[in-house]
Amino acid sequence: MDKRNALSTQEVADMLHVSKSTIYDLIKKGEIRSYKVGRKIRFTEEDVKEYISHSKDNQSAMNSSSDASGFNLSENDMKTDGFIICGQDLILDVLSNYMRLRGVPALRAYIGSYDSLILLYRKKINVASAHLWDSDTNSYNIPYVKRLLPGIPTIIVHLTCRIQGLYVAKGNPKGITTWTDFGREDITMINREKGAGSRVLLDENLKLLGIYGSSIKGYENETQSHLAVASAVSSGKADVAVGNEKIARQVDNIEFVQLKKERYDLVIRKEDLHTKEIETLLKIIRSEAFKNEFAHIGGYDTSDMGKVVAEI
Repeated sequence: MDKRNALSTQEVADMLHVSKSTIYDLIKKGEIRSYKVGRKIRFTEEDVKEYISHSKDNQSAMNSSSDASGFNLSENDMKTDGFIICGQDLILDVLSNYMRLRGVPALRAYIGSYDSLILLYRKKINVASAHLWDSDTNSYNIPYVKRLLPGIPTIIVHLTCRIQGLYVAKGNPKGITTWTDFGREDITMINREKGAGSRVLLDENLKLLGIYGSSIKGYENETQSHLAVASAVSSGKADVAVGNEKIARQVDNIEFVQLKKERYDLVIRKEDLHTKEIETLLKIIRSEAFKNEFAHIGGYDTSDMGKVVAEI
């Protein structure tokens, strides 16, 4: 790359598949280098390469230090007066940035759907996110909220719809196209951690097919993110993994097999609805400005964002 090439904020956002507000937040935190030409912010390609390299190092460290439950924050870390949004998608990072810009600090905990609901039940966090499919009802999230937050009045607010499917090697050399292929002896997979929405989707479909996880090569090999499993397939360490479409666009040498449209929702305790933090959050996700943040990213259907899915 030519170090002299000047990149705009939008160009860097496109390269990293994030929103411009995320880039501004990275600059503010000192996580990506930049310089100014008059009033305009510019980057060199070396700045972007350095940020990507640093991010990969941090991801590896996080994966190696996380415990088996998928928590990368201890309970002591979450014993705070801060407002915590729990979940792993980029959309939640942008949401927390919007809240901070409105003078409402919001912390992030990068934890899977199932464990997020448990933490919400225990009042360790303020907002849980979930994309948990239930095979008995062929529905998302509501059955899990009822089971994991017994006796707790909650509201489920829709955030986005995403496409879930399979990451396979470029050209799909093993012809993997459906859940039944996980039962093949020539297939090696890499799995998400227990409690992740993608893991639940896989397990529910394996249950319907009568396939035991213990019979699948690589089933016990777990990692903490869509990006990590996609990278494993890209490098040839696995033949297949479950994840969302957006990440497939960021990783070289893989293809995406579309299988299911999923709901990604926020779960909030009703008793918190009239707090400043929740009122601010709901105003943001119902605004056109927030929806427009994702117009150029792809992988998100925000048409019903902010609608109440259920009150439990």
